[in-house]
Amino acid sequence: MHRPGAQVCGTSSAMTFLHRLQWNDSSVLIHPPGFYIIGFTSLPFANLYFIFLAFVYVVSVVFNIFVIYIIMVDHRLHNPKFMAVGNLAVVDLVLNTCIIPGMLKAFLAKNNFVPFNLCMVQMYVYYSFISMESFSIAVLAYDRMIAICFPLRHGSINTMTSMSCILGVIWCFCLGIQIFSAAIMTRLSYCDSVNVYSYFCDYAPVFRLACNDNTLQWAVASVLSLVILLGPLSFIILSYMSILIAVFRMKSVESRVKALATCTEHLILVAVFFFPVLIIFMVGLLARIKPDPDLRVLSLSLASCIPPCLNPIVYSLKTKEIKSKVLTMFRRIKVQVVND
Repeated sequence: MHRPGAQVCGTSSAMTFLHRLQWNDSSVLIHPPGFYIIGFTSLPFANLYFIFLAFVYVVSVVFNIFVIYIIMVDHRLHNPKFMAVGNLAVVDLVLNTCIIPGMLKAFLAKNNFVPFNLCMVQMYVYYSFISMESFSIAVLAYDRMIAICFPLRHGSINTMTSMSCILGVIWCFCLGIQIFSAAIMTRLSYCDSVNVYSYFCDYAPVFRLACNDNTLQWAVASVLSLVILLGPLSFIILSYMSILIAVFRMKSVESRVKALATCTEHLILVAVFFFPVLIIFMVGLLARIKPDPDLRVLSLSLASCIPPCLNPIVYSLKTKEIKSKVLTMFRRIKVQVVND
C-alpha cells in the first residue's frame, strides 16, 4: 500500500520545495503525480465495512441491470414513467461503479494512491451522476404530478418525446456544468499536501489542499450544492403539494388512497436519497461539537452508496408492472426446469 505515513520525510520536503516554487513564481501551476486517499484512519472493523460495500455493489449491479433489462424487453413498460425509471437505474449503476471499486482498491486492497488525472476524472464522473440522481428523482415526481393532477391529459402532456427531451436536458446540464467545475480544479497548485481525507477524490477535500487562491472553487462548490440538492428537492415538495391538493379534491376515499399509493415507491426514493445528505450537512453546519472525521466520511459514503442499491429493489418490489413481469419470468423458468 502507498502509505503517506511511510513517506513523510520525502513528501514533506517535496511539498516545501513546491511551496517555495509557487511562492517565487505565482504563474507556475504545481500538479503532483497524484493523491493519497486517507479516510477511515481510525474506524474500527473497517474491513467489515468494505466487505459490506462489496456486497452492496454486487446487489446494485445485479438489480439495476435487471430493472434495465425488464424495461427494455417488456413493450408494456415503454412509456414515459418507465423511461424515467430506466434512466435512474443507469445513473445508479454508473454512480456506484464510480465509487465503490475505488474504495475497495484503496482501503481493502491497500492501494490508496490515485494518479492526478484519474482523480480529476473520478471527481467529474461522481458529481455528474450524483447530480443526475437528484434530478432523476425530481423527474419521477413530475411524472406522478402529471398523472394525478391531470389524469385526462396525462397521455398528451407526458409523452415519450417530452420525457426524452427532459432527460436529455438533464444529462447535458449535469455533464456540462461538471466539466467547468472539474476544469477549474486544474488551475490550482497543490503544494501543501497530497493527502485527501475522504473516501474518494472529493471536490472540497481536494481544493482545500491548494496553496493558491481557491475562492472560485469554493464558490462553485457552494452554488452547485444548492442547485443540485435544494433545486430538485424544492421541485419535489411543490409537486407533492400539487398532488395533495388534487387528491383532497377527489370525492371518494378509495380514489384518494389509490392515487397516493402510486407515490409510495417514489417517496421512499426521496427519503433514502435526500434525508441522509441533508441531515449530515445540517449537523455539520449547526452542531456545536465538531463530528468525528471518520464518522462523517462513513456517513457520507453510506449516503452515496446505499441509494443506488435500494432504488431498483424498491421499484422491483413496489411497482406492480415490474413485479408482475418478474413473477412471469420466474414462472417460465420454473416450468422449464420441471419440463427438463
